[in-house]
Amino acid sequence: MATAPLFSERKAAESAAFLLFKAGGELPVIKLIKLLYLAERLALERYGEPLTGDRLVSMQHGPVLSITYNHLNGAIPSSLGGWDSWVADRAEHKVSLLDASKIRRPELDLLGLSDTDLEVLDETWIKFGHWDRWKLVDFTHEKCPEWEDPDGSSKPITYSRLFETLGYSNEQAQALIDRLSEQERINIAFA
Repeated sequence: MATAPLFSERKAAESAAFLLFKAGGELPVIKLIKLLYLAERLALERYGEPLTGDRLVSMQHGPVLSITYNHLNGAIPSSLGGWDSWVADRAEHKVSLLDASKIRRPELDLLGLSDTDLEVLDETWIKFGHWDRWKLVDFTHEKCPEWEDPDGSSKPITYSRLFETLGYSNEQAQALIDRLSEQERINIAFA
């Protein structure tokens, strides 16, 4: 399945473009996918709202945004204004901006991202942008307890599991899950 009711391909693409812009236009694939996961996690931790709405999964090298990962690998087609509008095809384990001249300043040119989204992405970049990709992999294994070794496959990370590891009470987590489920129903109704 290539979609999830909360997923915004545009926000995923513009989030990737933001991080690529901060990196000078190019990043190793695994580093970009780790940074995107950490930004998604921070948005959920801080605001109880996802950045991209992607499905969270555990994979061999740590937690991943599933649909975004498939876009990175060219496994699913892009929609108009989505992934292929911002991110070039990967080559030699790296990914780059499709057209760096499209971003003068992220807050002016990445219009699918809110001020809060930009804040989360910027904070993620400031904290982790200088890290080596394998240090990020190790970090997500050690410091993201929602990740579980999928034994060579992939395993879903539920919102309840993530909210638990982020320190939300059961009541808080259930209220957030209920709100996200309602948003999913709305998105499906208007799809």
